[in-house]
Amino acid sequence: MVTTAKPKSTPITRVEDETQKLIQWAEDIHNSDLTVFQKAQAIATRLGAHYRPDGLTEIGFWAPELGADMIQPKNIYLEFLTPKGKIDPKTPVQKVTFHREYVQLEKRGELFWGVYSGIRPGNKDQLGTFYWMHYLDPNTNEIRTIGDFLAYSLPYGVYAPAEVYDFQGMQNNRGDRDYFSRWKTEGETDEIPRVHPPKNILQLHVNTASPNGYLSGLTELYKRIGEKLVKNEELTPAEQNYIGYDSVQLLPVEPTVEYRAEHEFGQGFFIFNEDDMDEMDPETEGVEYEEGDLKITLKKPDTQNWGYDIVIFGSSATDPSVLETLRIEELVDFIATLHNFPTGPIQVVYDVVYGHADNQAIDLLNGRFLKGPNMYGQDVNHQNPVVRAVLLEMQRRKAETGIDGIRVDGAQDFKFFNPMSGRVEYDDAYLADIAHVVQTVGGCQRYPFMIFEDGRPWPAEGWEEISTYRDVIEFVPPAFQWGPLIFAHNTPTLRQFWDKKWKRVCEVMQVGAHWITGCGNHDTLRRGTQVDPELPINWNLGKTYVEVLNNAYDNPAIAMMVYGFSPGLPMDFINCTMRSPWGFLRNTDDRYGVKVVAEEAGFLDWQVEPAMYAETDAFPRLKKMGFGKLAELRQFMRGLYDAIEETDYDLEEVARLCQRYLGAESEKPEVKEETKTRKSASNLQKLNVPGKSQVLAELDVGRLKDFARAFMEDAHDLCNVWNHEAALNPEQTAYNLALRQFRQQNDWLMENLSGMDRFNRISDGDRTVFYGLRTQPQEEGVPENPVQVAMVSHMGGDPVTVTLGDWLQLDLDEWRVAIASPGLEIPDLKAFELSDSQGLLLRRVVG
Repeated sequence: MVTTAKPKSTPITRVEDETQKLIQWAEDIHNSDLTVFQKAQAIATRLGAHYRPDGLTEIGFWAPELGADMIQPKNIYLEFLTPKGKIDPKTPVQKVTFHREYVQLEKRGELFWGVYSGIRPGNKDQLGTFYWMHYLDPNTNEIRTIGDFLAYSLPYGVYAPAEVYDFQGMQNNRGDRDYFSRWKTEGETDEIPRVHPPKNILQLHVNTASPNGYLSGLTELYKRIGEKLVKNEELTPAEQNYIGYDSVQLLPVEPTVEYRAEHEFGQGFFIFNEDDMDEMDPETEGVEYEEGDLKITLKKPDTQNWGYDIVIFGSSATDPSVLETLRIEELVDFIATLHNFPTGPIQVVYDVVYGHADNQAIDLLNGRFLKGPNMYGQDVNHQNPVVRAVLLEMQRRKAETGIDGIRVDGAQDFKFFNPMSGRVEYDDAYLADIAHVVQTVGGCQRYPFMIFEDGRPWPAEGWEEISTYRDVIEFVPPAFQWGPLIFAHNTPTLRQFWDKKWKRVCEVMQVGAHWITGCGNHDTLRRGTQVDPELPINWNLGKTYVEVLNNAYDNPAIAMMVYGFSPGLPMDFINCTMRSPWGFLRNTDDRYGVKVVAEEAGFLDWQVEPAMYAETDAFPRLKKMGFGKLAELRQFMRGLYDAIEETDYDLEEVARLCQRYLGAESEKPEVKEETKTRKSASNLQKLNVPGKSQVLAELDVGRLKDFARAFMEDAHDLCNVWNHEAALNPEQTAYNLALRQFRQQNDWLMENLSGMDRFNRISDGDRTVFYGLRTQPQEEGVPENPVQVAMVSHMGGDPVTVTLGDWLQLDLDEWRVAIASPGLEIPDLKAFELSDSQGLLLRRVVG
């Protein structure tokens, strides 16, 4: 439990001489010869709240909406809220006494500054003072709130005040300071070094990858695995899926959207209760009340999101829904655990989103941040020099939690209209700036290694075939990009998928050294659930849609090609290797939630089987609504999807359709001629749900929204990979681990194929087989007898007889099996049969 009890509050006071020093520093920057952007970059480093070693706290706000003189400075002030009662961050709901104080800031144009004493900093053991800025709107005479978009800590979400945090104290006490000290000695020059890229990556969505749904659960998991490895104890198949990687990539961990219908400043997870001070609560018993005290209801953030519905606001902080303790140390402890992993450091990569924002950002950010609507919500105005500087500062603060790499989502979204050329262009200069943000931890300065997702000209028509996936690599040479196989729209469940991808596969072999490669990620696994079941499915992969999907994205032949042969940096998504469901799930969308759920209808076909649905703890919310069987839910989802399409998402009309076709048989009106062709009518009428007249027929707009949230939360619970641990095949997990270990030992495979190497295909319409030969390049330090590997992978179709010696002109007496796919037996290397999804890796043995 984190305690913050204090018998008497220390007044928060502005320290005038220190405030003037801060203002003078800012004015010196303003009057310097730096460019406008350089000035903004310098100023951004002091914005937000910084607890100093001398016990003072300096605070800076950029509020251009208050830059005009129409608002009196006396009507612009900070509100500080210091908790007096005990706060348990793990408690779902609690009421706590806070002491409230108001203090003025110093206004200088669009900037507001102050240095204060008496502020309590948050740390591992206590929640600190909360703060935000208010002003009196002269037009409406209402109090408006401005939050800190550069906050270090937002324990109760983006609509709550930020927390003053002792960030430097946290850095001084982190458990991996030796890791950074050792890394620091690697530099051979005075230049700032760049972190070396890893050899492979494990992609993790924290809430569904962790046993307890939080970063703390992942920390405990890796500690347990580490202890087992030290003691040479056997790992479970699930534990094996987490090792063999030298880096993990966390899906966006910045704050996401919240419950829009409920949330505004001072609501949601941080609720003011100013009228109940006479009521005593057990949590605050014994606390001495003072003038200015009030009670606040704290709700532990419980938002569920696939990760990318972000608001930009507070991106320097960590999404509180992934923190069991709501403390930054929980994140840093996870990073330190991986840096100190007993078999060698495991790097940590953040997935960051700065190119677009959800519409909720309109309520949270000033107007300079946003340019206008797009397919995600809002375009970010990165051309504004202050916004640009703030985004880079958000990235810097995020990186200084101690990570090793950054993956930039949607780099093709950074576009602007260039009046000089008259065209919309990509802001490559900004992407270069992103790649050169310096991280400082424990006195060590370095550039994190960079990954960009950039599929330009996406979303232009034909982008998938037009895109080179190399634009960023060419002007930021150390960077990596998502390659054409990992980017999106992978549907390996379809027949002849890999035959059609042959051109792109060849590109990976020829120029893929700086591509992230593989087949399964958070994007592509979801794409698999959108495949029309009527398309030609590769039924060699399984007997049911769920089996086909699992075997397509956790496929021995694909893994053999990627890890045993292919250039580039392989990446796996834990939900693929754990064979767990996954979707674009969020429980916060009141406006479009029903539409989003309808678009996830394929989730039920490709990810859920009747036996899985029938389990007692599966889909409890939907079962309570009357959907006792999976077939009934699937049918309703089809009808809902069709109704939304037909009504152009008119929820009132969708609700009327549900009421019409789900009522009691005696009450159901005759279907009018114009509705007979409606697919929604057909699908809804087919439902045969007991008691549906009492349950489903009452689906008005409100209940449709309840259904959407229930579906999202039930599906999210199902997606936790640890719910599917018992179904793992130990032979498959051991095979995957062996491939990862082989890659770690043969990192030269990352480089492009040379003129000595071979890569070929056999394709006759009935089968697709990839095979090839690679030789370790002769470089300084490489033995005279370089490593050679030969690979053959059956990528789909009928069985084939393999004569690899003839295909590659090999003396098979010099070759031995390095790794074979599960169940594959090779009595004679000269001729053997491969079936769909099987693969073999050979290694040449000399002497």
